[in-house]
Amino acid sequence: MHECKLSPRKLPRLTVGAVLLAAGNATRMGGRPKALLELDGTPLVLRQLAALSDAGVDERVIVLGAHAERILPVIGNLALTVINPRPDDGQISSQRLGLGALSANLDAVLVALVDQPLVGAPEITSMICAFKTRPDGISVVVPRVAGEPGNPVIFSAAVRAEILKADVTMGCRQWRNENPAAVMNFETDNRAFILDVDTPQDIERFERDTGQTLRWPAGLPAR
Repeated sequence: MHECKLSPRKLPRLTVGAVLLAAGNATRMGGRPKALLELDGTPLVLRQLAALSDAGVDERVIVLGAHAERILPVIGNLALTVINPRPDDGQISSQRLGLGALSANLDAVLVALVDQPLVGAPEITSMICAFKTRPDGISVVVPRVAGEPGNPVIFSAAVRAEILKADVTMGCRQWRNENPAAVMNFETDNRAFILDVDTPQDIERFERDTGQTLRWPAGLPAR
């Protein structure tokens, strides 16, 4: 499947919730939270929250962890905030906390990562459109660029319920691995879906490949 081209007026209205994951320790970034990296002067966390809002996402939950006290003053009340008290347990634990914090009356859930600088409203809108136009029997839509899976991922409320009913080792990726016939790849050449920054070398590569600059806010110490 390629870029969704149907008029939004012809598509069903879905109630969509989003979980934005931002709980990591960022050890490979020297202890600076990636959420506060700035592109064009705006922290990535604010860019992501704005993208979700501009794409028409109805409900937004952000999961914080190791750097919550640094990030909270930046986001204010732009999203429901959940704190993972054990971020070292890994991304699955944060994902499950976020899924559990969303309202019950959702048709679909989108899980996004805070460290994808170029994922904006158009990318999120494309994922929602792809989910709306998915074939029967498909419950999860994953962006894929040149054979590489990316993020954000969108899935049905039923998948969310199954994940939360399972044990603590079950997240979206594990559900996908167990139910491959219910997963559809959203094929695209948009590299925003597979571009993230985990290390200083990733920042350098991002700047080299895109011509754009990521900067830490002045005075943000490592720890």
